[in-house]
Amino acid sequence: MSTDIKVNRPTPIDLTDRPAFYDADSNLVTTMNNLEEGKVVLVRSFYSNGLNLLKELHVHLKKKLPNKTYQEQQIYRDTYRKLSHLILLEIVQHQLEVKKAPSIGWLEKLYPDTSEFHLPIPQVQGLNSSWQWYKKGISIPVLRNKIHPYYGTYFPTRFDHLEVFDNYLERYEGPKKAAYDIGTGSGVLALQMTKYGFQKVSGTDVNPNAIFGLKEFMGETKLSRKIELDHAPLFGKFDTPAELIVFNPPWLPASQEVDGLDEAIYYTVDLFPAFFEGAKERLLPDGKIVLLFSNIAQITEVTKEHPIEKELVENDRFKLERCFKKRVNSASEKTKRDPHWRDMEEVELWELSHK
Repeated sequence: MSTDIKVNRPTPIDLTDRPAFYDADSNLVTTMNNLEEGKVVLVRSFYSNGLNLLKELHVHLKKKLPNKTYQEQQIYRDTYRKLSHLILLEIVQHQLEVKKAPSIGWLEKLYPDTSEFHLPIPQVQGLNSSWQWYKKGISIPVLRNKIHPYYGTYFPTRFDHLEVFDNYLERYEGPKKAAYDIGTGSGVLALQMTKYGFQKVSGTDVNPNAIFGLKEFMGETKLSRKIELDHAPLFGKFDTPAELIVFNPPWLPASQEVDGLDEAIYYTVDLFPAFFEGAKERLLPDGKIVLLFSNIAQITEVTKEHPIEKELVENDRFKLERCFKKRVNSASEKTKRDPHWRDMEEVELWELSHK
């Protein structure tokens, strides 16, 4: 497929200094000291040695860092991420240079220009998981067919908000000539809209992998004529007036600069104002805006401010038609994060129209 989109990938590392090494016979205390001093550690012999070192890093950090409150968990995760990304694996001829390692197709697909480099083991794990999802596909309850998310593309692992949106579309009685899916990700909302008869959906995303992957997924099928894509923020190149504008924005306010997949999780202060301004210009007189959101930021006390409520109170652009709320399914007993927030979490569907 010809495209001028350059996809994101983990940055290949070319070691210039001699690293510390780790295998089953290495001293753990020395290895942890190396990591905390910012030294790179190269895993040798077996892939499982790297996995065991990650487990030992968790054990090490749990002794040093509190991990109860939401904020403490954030600090813990940030520290773990920083240190774990110093643990590297070597790649030779697009294969991991350790025994009993998985074969990961992304190593050749994403790195055609180089066959020998190093990557942090968490990124290797991410590539491996992503390759399995990409090849086998993922079943989404509201879609007929599996999706095959491209590497580095957000895809839903919980479906409450998708089911709420599906119920909305099933009852939708407005025209179905044109719609927008802002921040399309793996394209689930756009695919839902085509399932319910929308003739044209304009989808955008700031993540090049999302756009590249969706174009690859659709190929030359009928879907490629119904869903038009643009690698751009918010509305991108599209200015067609539409009956329905759909946005499943990030649900948490950003506390620092965000990029990559974090842009699917954290929103910046200017995201919602810019969205509403663009939507005002493109929404047809009798059209509807649908936002899929959650109260997670409020119940975890990250912020008391609700960006959709703020828009309705402070600006004179839109009025609230209705708001559906659904309590989310309970957290899995296997989850390692404190699940009590899930008992209070609700997904929200906000339907707005012109004033």
